[in-house]
Amino acid sequence: MDLVDIGANLTHDAFDADRFDVIARAAECGVTRLIVTGSTVEGSRQAAELAAERPGVLFATAGVHPHHASDWDDAAAAALRALCRRPPVVAVGECGLDYFRNFSPREAQREAFRAQLELAAECELPVFLHQRDAHDDFLEILEPMMGRLKGGVAHCFTGDSRSLREYLDLGLYIGITGWICDERRGLALRQAAAEIPLDRLMIETDAPYLLPRTLDPKPRTRRNEPRYLREVLRVVASCLSQPEDAVAEAATRNSERLFRLTG
Repeated sequence: MDLVDIGANLTHDAFDADRFDVIARAAECGVTRLIVTGSTVEGSRQAAELAAERPGVLFATAGVHPHHASDWDDAAAAALRALCRRPPVVAVGECGLDYFRNFSPREAQREAFRAQLELAAECELPVFLHQRDAHDDFLEILEPMMGRLKGGVAHCFTGDSRSLREYLDLGLYIGITGWICDERRGLALRQAAAEIPLDRLMIETDAPYLLPRTLDPKPRTRRNEPRYLREVLRVVASCLSQPEDAVAEAATRNSERLFRLTG
């Protein structure tokens, strides 16, 4: 099995002690390529540098998460523009809006989001998108830009059928994480996931976050790893009433297509 984890926070300090062992364990489980998420300028630089150490295996995104939107300025834009010219960087993001936490003021989030969409259009890269409790504003900003973008994925989608249809109508891919494995919070997502066309599906771990609660046996720690992508695949395939192999093949082909992956 050849799987792509489209969103893993491998530069997180949770992986400092065994980062390359984590990558090796993922490969043993069929997760052969990983996209390392950038969520700040420095984090994006680290993601690109890590990806450059394993060409064809690791790739990176470069962006400023809405939590850090207050840090957006001309220097941040210039730094990300330079990163986007580096071969390991395959998308702009993680970018978008997060009104659940509001760690940055909403207007600052909207400004940073618009600027990163412009950057993605300029650099001819897809976008790696974040949205939480900001659906209407998110659509209002994104929709007029879609014609200029090289596509995008709704990272860590946790919404319902209505928001799913609106994202699909925009032409977005849908990224599903271990949230779907959570019997407490994932019911609406499981119902919506059944409606995702195979040609628009991607899977991801968001490691070290969102450890699948359905893992059996349970891991000794709460740290999620890319090797557990197989569990996300299993639950997604069940929701779709499709064989795991068919879902895996579709998700991998979609990831290769959007991010123009090699390896």
